[in-house]
Amino acid sequence: MRFLITGGAGFVGSNLSLAFRREWPEAEVVCMDNLYRCGSELNVPRLEAAGITFSRGDVRQADTFPAGPFDFLIECSAEPSVLAGQNGSPDYLFETNLGGAYHCLEKAREWNSGFIFLSTSRVYPIATLEKHPWREEATRFSWQDNGNCGISSRGVSEDVRMAGARSLYGFTKLAAEQLIEEYRSAFGLRAVINRCGVIAGPWQFGKVDQGVASLWVLAHHFGRRLSYIGYGGQGKQVRDVLHVSDLCALILEQIRNFDAWNGWLGNVAGGADNSVSLYELTDLCREVVGRRVEIGSDSGNRPADLRIFIGDNSRLFAKTNWRPKKSVREIVQDIHAWARANESALVKLNA
Repeated sequence: MRFLITGGAGFVGSNLSLAFRREWPEAEVVCMDNLYRCGSELNVPRLEAAGITFSRGDVRQADTFPAGPFDFLIECSAEPSVLAGQNGSPDYLFETNLGGAYHCLEKAREWNSGFIFLSTSRVYPIATLEKHPWREEATRFSWQDNGNCGISSRGVSEDVRMAGARSLYGFTKLAAEQLIEEYRSAFGLRAVINRCGVIAGPWQFGKVDQGVASLWVLAHHFGRRLSYIGYGGQGKQVRDVLHVSDLCALILEQIRNFDAWNGWLGNVAGGADNSVSLYELTDLCREVVGRRVEIGSDSGNRPADLRIFIGDNSRLFAKTNWRPKKSVREIVQDIHAWARANESALVKLNA
């Protein structure tokens, strides 16, 4: 088999490429990336050392794709920040997330490739999530059960009403999802769409607006100041977290049984059992890393922020025996172990 992974030097793309190499040692794995994101260049040597081909290319430019055909195209490239386009031009966001998805789809159509798209939980509308009844607990906010509206204490299901704004980032990913559906109908494209929440693990270079679990662990490791931003500045906002190895395991299953997964669109999340508030994450980091850092407080909400997001995996669990294996504690431990092992390379990124 031949695999093309766009965004292949990124966090998910690089981990997925190495998982493919372990699962199918005889397969050809090609990673295409423009190395736009700071830190992605550190992944290239480890990919090449594993016998994976790195191809410098940009999904915005169709003529930079490597020569096909490929049996599978896994679209992991994206401008992943929910704040992208809020200040300044949104050109890169739209050209990458929507224009790039179009170029990937055209290549998949040309090559008759199976297509796997990594979408996002941010496709769900902000106002709908924010107005759902919640309660404040000692260390977190929690959603309450409130009838059949697609949101419950289990999280957000795919049945929630989709009308409303979701951030420019969320729109580009939702639009790409719809474009995939059009390609299914018009050209018989074989495709899988995974709506991912917070993904975390080794080799993620976390930032304030994306990769919060890694950001928190690395800040504790390197002794950098953090802040609770928004919702009263107490750190009680909640996200679910999925270890990247668990995501890779699911995608391997989807490829092995692609006919059964063809047409799938749904949540792939850590779920309620793997949810954590920033306050709780701080305690975990202090315990695992063994260091306390200064935590500031800013009560003002950022644009497009959410009090709570937990993905409801009920539809996914009805289809597969796959379940997340790594707990939030294990995720923190894995990130910290990676930081310790790669401190000299990471110190420049965390100065």
